[in-house]
Amino acid sequence: MDLLNGFNSIDAGVVRESAERFGTPHYLYDERMIAETCEMLISMPHAYGLDVRYAMKANSTKALLKVIRGLGLKIDASSLNEVRRAHISGFDYGDIMLTSQEAPEKDDIAALREMLSLGLKYNVCSLKQLRNIGDYAAASKKSLGVRIHPGVGSGETATRNTGDKYSCFGIHLSDLRHVFEYANDKGIVFDHVHVHIGSGGDPAVWQSNIDLELGIVEKHFPDAVSVSFGGGLRVARMPDESAADVQALGLYAKDRIEKFYGRTGRKLRMEVEPGTFVMANAGFVVTSVVDKKKTGDDGFNFLILDGGMEVNARPLLYASRHPFYVISKDGRLLSSEFRLKSGGSGNGGDGGGYRAVLVGRCCESGDSQCLDSDGLSVPREMAEPELGDYIAIGGAGAYCSAMSPHNYNSFVQAPEVLYTCDSELKEIRVRQTLEHMIANER
Repeated sequence: MDLLNGFNSIDAGVVRESAERFGTPHYLYDERMIAETCEMLISMPHAYGLDVRYAMKANSTKALLKVIRGLGLKIDASSLNEVRRAHISGFDYGDIMLTSQEAPEKDDIAALREMLSLGLKYNVCSLKQLRNIGDYAAASKKSLGVRIHPGVGSGETATRNTGDKYSCFGIHLSDLRHVFEYANDKGIVFDHVHVHIGSGGDPAVWQSNIDLELGIVEKHFPDAVSVSFGGGLRVARMPDESAADVQALGLYAKDRIEKFYGRTGRKLRMEVEPGTFVMANAGFVVTSVVDKKKTGDDGFNFLILDGGMEVNARPLLYASRHPFYVISKDGRLLSSEFRLKSGGSGNGGDGGGYRAVLVGRCCESGDSQCLDSDGLSVPREMAEPELGDYIAIGGAGAYCSAMSPHNYNSFVQAPEVLYTCDSELKEIRVRQTLEHMIANER
């Protein structure tokens, strides 16, 4: 059985069967890996209790939310509509935390109040958000959470750093005085503090955020009973990358929270909110090779796939690398970057020296799965496929389906398929049609 890598249970035969049944391109998810990752997170060491909230912006497909709910995770939502989608998927409002850049007005304020009355937890992230909900919180005696902008951050790229002066997530420390003046006047209590510094950054900086946040709680938030250290746990998509050690980070947090208790007599419940860590390596984009081109003797081999930036925009947005698996039409694994022959930095494969750039069908030079930080395509080594062979793009479970520009060039949104723990393939989102695409146009 040619498993695509050691992280999951999907093999080349599953990819071929899924492609034959549902067409390409499509997203393919491994339920077994989702379950194993969720169990790892729930088992994270802690001192006085732990809530793991799935950052659903990573992938909000209803069937996947149902799977994650069944595994015991709660929800980190980034918008009122994410709250609604989580609730439709079976989550109680009491299991959802809303941390958002939205500043609700009119009907949305009424909706937020109704959700709060049903148990939703709300992290205020700005003075305006606090004032919008302040009278209701005071009258109903609803405690609020608060997201703090700490002034320092870390991320895999600059655009994924959410804690330094170049981002505006949360209430900056310099504005806390205004927050407390308003809250004290209204009698509002903050019982939860949240600091998220970015995604995919250095685990050592994630550790330092724990110390920073606990210092803020000790100094400013005497009523806090829980703290969220955010998400952004680093994942390893490529063979040369290292994932965050969840157990080690949990032990570090446990030690610091216990020492906080020793100093203050206060026991804090811990929260984390991973999204990428839950879903990334459980997902693939399954594509077909539809054409081949060359750009001269000093140029490159190009493989044109029937899915590119409109199914995976991460290389264009972040210069991210994803592993490639070349699979024959009859379901044989021809090359995998997890079975290196040529060595190197994860760009080699067992393909005998053939190098190519994988691109999609969009009319954009940036429609490439092989981009560097300057936006230039860099060939990758792999087996040379034939037309009609499949290429599976790994590490695509998070921030691919959810954020890709799927209707660019009027391409339709790709379907999504779940490979279940019972080894069944289930379509969990059908392929969009042209009629779906234009249904709301007038």
